[in-house]
Formats: sequence, structure tokens, C-alpha cells
Amino acid sequence: MKFKFWGVRGSIPTPGPQTNKYGGNTTCIEIRTDNNDLIILDAGTGLHQLTQTLLPQMPINAHILITHTHWDHIHGLPFCTPIYIADNKLTIYGGQDLKTGEGIERTLKVQMQHSFFPIAEHELKADVSYKTVKAGEKFRIGEAVITPVLMNHPVINFGYRIDCDGKSLFFTGDYEPQLNIYEPDGSEYQNFQQMIDECADSLVQTIQGVDALIIDSSFTEAEYVHKKNWGHGTYSGALRLATQAKVKRLFFTHHEPTRTDAELDAIYAELLTNNQQMNCELIIAQEGVEVVL
Repeated sequence: MKFKFWGVRGSIPTPGPQTNKYGGNTTCIEIRTDNNDLIILDAGTGLHQLTQTLLPQMPINAHILITHTHWDHIHGLPFCTPIYIADNKLTIYGGQDLKTGEGIERTLKVQMQHSFFPIAEHELKADVSYKTVKAGEKFRIGEAVITPVLMNHPVINFGYRIDCDGKSLFFTGDYEPQLNIYEPDGSEYQNFQQMIDECADSLVQTIQGVDALIIDSSFTEAEYVHKKNWGHGTYSGALRLATQAKVKRLFFTHHEPTRTDAELDAIYAELLTNNQQMNCELIIAQEGVEVVL
């Protein structure tokens, strides 16, 4: 199994000279199993560039796993060229919207409304289907076993563990560890904290020993002080989870949109200096980089 980053930026695309090295496209990761099954994690703007490379390989059979439906994880879908070409097959997986009760099919339908996009959904030529996933209910794509895991974020959000070819990876999507919303001396604090601790322990068990952990690391600790409950994680939080779960390689992604290449280089150097004892390889996710597990 191998994977390649096509989008590593959070929130909004950030093209330009300040982001050329690590990339300015929003989240998209291509996974290829040893049997060449195509699994795509999220459909940010990186999906457009990925699908351009797929045109010579048509017809394609792609499986797109959506972590959640915030713009930066879905707005590449209408620009996914293979959906306009017959004989291609795309299956889009994701959760059920808690407010509308609709499944992941809502993602493309809403984006392709006349007010927002010039082409209607009924004009798609490819065979596009949708599958709603539920936390803990495993499913298969070829030889790969996919485990959706509910992750804390302001909207329903799934992380995905993928096991295939004797290797494993886990992608969090957007993720901020749950904070206790009660005051420490409040009557509900202890029960809520117990729930938080149980969820955290469950996550550690789920991703225990994975070959690659790809995790939302949007903020430094100093930035996070002003951005709690925005739904995003920190570098130090990623390090803690990787240590607890004994993962082999840790990829920091969902880079804060104002973060320049030079700033990411500086953060990376500090991470390496301060964590030399970690039994885990630390890597800043970078567009165009392919990783063989």
C-alpha cells in the first residue's frame, strides 16, 4: 500500500510563492493498494490535480472517503473531471448529516445547485454512487478494510483506518481532542471527563501501532489558546497521540492557511530538535510526496 498527498492545506486554498514547497491545495490523499485499487481521502482542491493524472487511465473506479463536509474537504468534487465522462465509476462515502438527516449524496447535490455551479448533477456522465458510513462499521474496498471512527469536530467527522497488504494508516480528517465544557467544581465535570477519557482511550486502541498517522496539526500551542473549539489540533497534541498509540510514522497536515513554507520549515526543525527521543518518524505533509508503507 502507498499513498500520495495532493492537498495538505486547511480551510482555504493558498496558492502562491509562500506555499510552493508544501503546497496550497486543501485536503486530498490518494491511496493505492498493491492491487492498484484507488482510494481517495477527502475531496479538497487537491482532487482536481489528482484526477487530471487519472485521465490517461480511464475508465477508472475510484472510492472517495469524505471525512466531513466542510468546504475545504469537498470543494474539489465538482472539478473532478472523471465524473463528466462515461464509463468511469466513483463511489463516495461519508456520514449522515445530523441536522438534515441526509446522507453523503447531499455533498455533491448542494454544490451543484444552479446558483453555485454551471453544471447540474443530472448532467454527470459517470456512474456515481453514495454510501453512508457509520462509526465502527467496517467495510471493504477490494482487499482494504476500512474502519470509520467518529472524531471530534463541529460537524460529524470520521477518521478512517485503512488496513491492507499487511500495512495500516489512519487519517483523522479535522480533529480537536474534546475539551471538558464544564467547570472543574461543577457537578457534571467528572462524568463528562470520564466520557472524554474513554473516547481518548478508544482512539488510542483503534490506531495502535499503525504504520502512518496523518493528523490535523493546524496550530502551535500559542495559537491554540485563542482558537479552542474551532475543531482543529496542535503539533503537541499530535505528538501525544502518536506516542500513546506507538505509531511508526507521524504526518502533520491541514497546515494553517497563513503558514508559509519558511514557517513550516522552522516548526519542523523545532519538532525534530525537541523530540529526538521519540520512537517515531516525524514528517510535515507535503503535496506531491508519495509514501510507500
